[in-house]
Formats: sequence, C-alpha cells, structure tokens
Amino acid sequence: MEAMTRILMKMMGIMLWLTVLIAMAVGEDVKYKDPKQPVAVRIKDLMSRMTLEEKIGQMVQIDRLTASPDIMQTYCIGSVLSGGGSAPLPEASAEDWVNMINGFQNGSLSGRLGIPMIYGIDAVHGHNNVFNATIFPHNIGLGATRDPDLVKRIGSATALEVRATGIPYVFAPCIAVCKDPRWGRCYESYSEDHKVVEAMTEIIPGLQGDIPVNSRKGVPYVGGKKKVAACAKHFVGDGGTTKGINENNTVIDKHGLLSIHMPAYSDSIIKGVSTIMVSYSSWNGVKMHANRELITGFLKNTLKFKGFVISDWQGIDRITSPPHANYSYSVQAAIQAGIDMVMLPFKHTEFIDDLTYLVKSNVIPMDRINDAVGRILLVKFTLGLFENPLADLSLVNELGSQAHRDLAREAVRKSLVLLKNGKNETDPLLPLPGKVSKILVAGTHADNLGYQCGGWSIQWQGFSGNRDTRGTTILGAIKSTVDPSTEVVFQENPDSKFIKDNNFAYAIIVVGEPPYAETAGDSMDLTMIDPGPSVISNVCETVKCVVVVISGRPIVIEPYLSSIDALVAAWLPGTEGQGVADALFGDYGFTGKLPRTWFKNVDQLPMNVGDPHYDPLFPFDFGLKTKSAPDILRRSTSAGIIGKPYALFLMVSVIFSLCFIGILST
Repeated sequence: MEAMTRILMKMMGIMLWLTVLIAMAVGEDVKYKDPKQPVAVRIKDLMSRMTLEEKIGQMVQIDRLTASPDIMQTYCIGSVLSGGGSAPLPEASAEDWVNMINGFQNGSLSGRLGIPMIYGIDAVHGHNNVFNATIFPHNIGLGATRDPDLVKRIGSATALEVRATGIPYVFAPCIAVCKDPRWGRCYESYSEDHKVVEAMTEIIPGLQGDIPVNSRKGVPYVGGKKKVAACAKHFVGDGGTTKGINENNTVIDKHGLLSIHMPAYSDSIIKGVSTIMVSYSSWNGVKMHANRELITGFLKNTLKFKGFVISDWQGIDRITSPPHANYSYSVQAAIQAGIDMVMLPFKHTEFIDDLTYLVKSNVIPMDRINDAVGRILLVKFTLGLFENPLADLSLVNELGSQAHRDLAREAVRKSLVLLKNGKNETDPLLPLPGKVSKILVAGTHADNLGYQCGGWSIQWQGFSGNRDTRGTTILGAIKSTVDPSTEVVFQENPDSKFIKDNNFAYAIIVVGEPPYAETAGDSMDLTMIDPGPSVISNVCETVKCVVVVISGRPIVIEPYLSSIDALVAAWLPGTEGQGVADALFGDYGFTGKLPRTWFKNVDQLPMNVGDPHYDPLFPFDFGLKTKSAPDILRRSTSAGIIGKPYALFLMVSVIFSLCFIGILST
C-alpha cells in the first residue's frame, strides 16, 4: 500500500511537472501575445501560425454595412470602415459608435488566433462623419493659413475626437497638389504649390504623435491611445489630371511627377505615416492601382515605406473599364503591384476566393502575401490593438469639445483671405463697425451650416441647412458679434426696392458653391449658385457691401468685382462660423494668403504660379492684411464720442500723452 502511494505520488509529481513544462513552453511559444517581445518577433510568430485563409482575410477591408461579428470571426477580416455618411444610426452618439465597433471587434477576437481588426473612417476635416463633432476648415483653407503648427494641433484634436468614438484609424490627410480648380476634390488639397503641401504634412505627427528621436525612416508610429493611424492619400498625382477630371489621367514626365506630386509622400514617410492610399487616377495611361513601378518600386523600395498600402473604395474594380469587367485580373494586378489591404467594401467572398485561387495556382507568390500581412500586422501592433483591442468611453467628452471648437474658430479666421478692401486704398471698408443702426445680411450661404461645411460633412456629399449637426452659421456669428443695439436684417435674396427702402449702414453678402465631393464636384464653369450674382448686383449697387465667398476653390468673381467694396475668400470653414465674424469686425486681423491662383476666367485654366501664361485676377500668395481694431474704438465707431465716456477718456488720454511727449522733445 505504501509503495503504491509512493508510485502515485511520483506520477502526480511527474504530471504536475509536465503540466508546468507545457505551460512554460506554451507561454514561451506564443510570442505574439507578449508585449515585451520586439514587434518583429511578434509578427514572425503570429504569421507562422496563420493559414493562407487567415492571411488573406487580414488583407480585406469591408464596410460596416457588410460586417457582423460572425463574418469577422469566420473570415478573419482585417479591417472595417465607415464610408462617407455611414453611421450606426442617425445622430449617433460617441457611445453608439463605441458599442458598434466593439461588437465587430469581439467577433474578431473570438477567432482562432484572436487577431484584432482595425476600424477606419474618413476624418478629413475633423471627425466629419459624426454628429456633433467639430468640423474644421477643409484643407484649402488650412493651406491659406500657412501655419503648420496650427494644422498639427488640428491633427491632435481630430485624433481625440476620432478615438472618442472608438476608432483608431483615419483616411487622412489628402496631400494632393491640385493643379486645376475644376477638380471636384480641389478643396482636399492644401495648395497648388507642393512646398505648401509638404509643410502641411505636419498634421501627421498631430494625428499620430511625434516620432521618437532616431526612429528608423519609414516605420509607422502611433503614440498611444489618444492618437490614430494616419493615411496619406492619394498616391500619386491625383491632383494633376487632365482638365481636373476626377479619377482621370495625369500626363507628366517622371521628373515632374517626382518633383511636384511625390515630395509630400517622402515627408509623410519620414514623419512615420502608418498607411498610404492609392489613387483612382492614372499616370500616363497606367492605372495607379496596378502600377508596380511606383507602389513597390518607388514607394516601398526607394522611399522605404514600411506601413501598409491600401486601395481606395472599390479601387481595384476600376483597374478595368468598365469596372469589374475582369475581376480576377484586377485582383492579380493590384496585389502584384503592391497593394496590401483592399477596400472592397462589400463583396469580400469574391475577392477572397479569387486571391486564394491565384496564390494556390502560383500566379501570386506567397512572399507577396506575407509582405502584405506583415505590414498590416506591423500597424496593428504599433497601434497597441493586441493589448487594447476594445474601445472604452473615457474620451467621449472630447467629441465636439469647446477647446476643439475654439481651435476650429482660430483656424477659420486664419484661413480667410482678404482680396479687396474698399473701392480705393484710402477708404477701406473692413473692419466693420459693430455699432450702427441697421445692417443687411444676404446670400444663400449666410445661414446654412451645411453649405459652409462643404462635402465630406455628415454625409459623403455634405448637407444643406442647419439641422444635421451642431455649429455656428455666419449669420449667427454676426448677430452675436455686433452691438446689441444694432439691428441685423437677414434676407437671402433681397430686391433693389427692399434695399432702397431701408437705411442700411452696410451689407454682408455670403455666396458661393453648394456642397459636393469627388466627381460630383467636377466643374468646367466654376460659377457660384444662383441667385448669388443678382444678390451682389442688387445689394452692392445701393449700399456698401462686403462679399464673403464660401467655396472649395476660386470661382468666377471678376464680372462682379468692380461693384464689390470688400471681398473675402472664406473657403469651406466648417462648423465654427464665428471665426468669419472675428475678422470682419476686427477682433482679429486678416492674415491668410491665397493657397492657389485666382483666375480671371475659366478659359485660362489650368494656370498655376510660374506658368508662362500667368495672368491671374489675384496671384498665388496674395492676401491683404488688416490689424485688429481695439474693441473699445471698434464698437464706438458710429456711436459718437459723447455717447461713449470710456472712448472719450481713451481719446483724451492719447492726446494728453502726445502733447506730453511733444513738450519733452522740445
């Protein structure tokens, strides 16, 4: 009995020891789950465990409308996105977004290897898809500021609002160099000058965080849970297409491509950008989504980009004409060109089946798949998704915070470009007096939040009216800025009789373009929407007027210029219209400079600074300056000195000081 007990004890000891050894072996072996391991070791370990099907699943990005926890688990889907306007429900809160995304993520985590997915969204001027988020000026306005530090701060604020909704990845910034304002995406470009665009890549360390000192070139970097992975787009030459036609052909030699359209990508890579999106457009007839020379040869091999390359929405379908005509060929061409993640966004099984067949048939080598998956996993490990895959509610108060709205307001006033101020140099109209008896505010864009936000705002093509999100219209800003005794009369389209029957001190007219995005914005005439011209004509012939243009690019204005007293290019300012009033009434001076040439007529296009036929209405870099007017003097301009004792005191003090200085000097 005693001997039997000893044998059992020994056996139990051996079993216990074996259990410990197995546990230790398993613990050592599962290196990809160990945050103490180098990222390269974790990637290698995880990939050694993955099947071909799991690897191909990681290369797939689907829209949230297609996604479900079951699909995420079954196909090991690598990424989910929200297309323009794709939200969990109307007026969704930050909590609604977090709950939806965590639902998808739980599906991914329940897969065999528990690989987290990465959720992406178009946050191109703030978290623009999301109700109540701060919507910043579009890039063309930010280009007018010439202020990279401001853009970096906007990147940081955007990252916080995006993370507030549980999202770690944004499809921004667009670093196109728009060479023709007829392009419907021109407002997504900071400038026609590639040097301005390069400077504005400072938004990337705003979004992602500053890369550590001595960081290896080309390696993605994301600095914690308050930052997001960024995406430089659209590689490459999307702003140079013939006649500005969206998704068209960019005809330029290699030197021109590398010297104009490529430098911002080099800068983005140096700053640690995580991903790069390929353009729908072609270069000298070759579709970018199938351009191995530029994607693999130049971007990956020459510029040493280590993050992942992602297609645009159904971008690989458009390799053929008509789209999707030979899908298997398109899959082959895109993957062999060097695209790592494919934004499908709906038919994932078709892509998976075709790519699986191409790999098993030895058409696409396994090395190409491993390269793609390794890059995707690198970004996921860099983001910390394996340690913190699920979002929480700790940042929900960052969405639309007052600090971010104040920053957007600063961006608006710095983006404004003053093109004309007075019929002659000795009689400026701006800054406007805040205390007068009655002023007129007119025009289609004066009281329309959607119009001033432009495309990519709540919906893909933008919206009209004031109900779709929270913000301040220009009319609202004017009313809150003028003296309480000043009567503000708003009429969108006043006739001449109405204007003559009222004794307006001056008028503010706000006109421009309707919202648009991508191809819907391509325009060969670049005119403001009606009744803009007649409003300018009716008002400016009768009363002193300042015209504020809300547009994504320069538009036809020369025919009306002589009748206009003051002209302001306000671009697409976003939700914080108060920034426009800040400059109109002199709380801050105008400082913006044209980020692109303002043409006289569309027959001159394309026309960029340096062209031999350069004959602009207003040249690149033009912008009149004003100084901020002291609040006391500004608001008392038309009130009379006697009615303002503090203004009288100030004036007497100034006169006394001057006299005293004069006595001393004698």
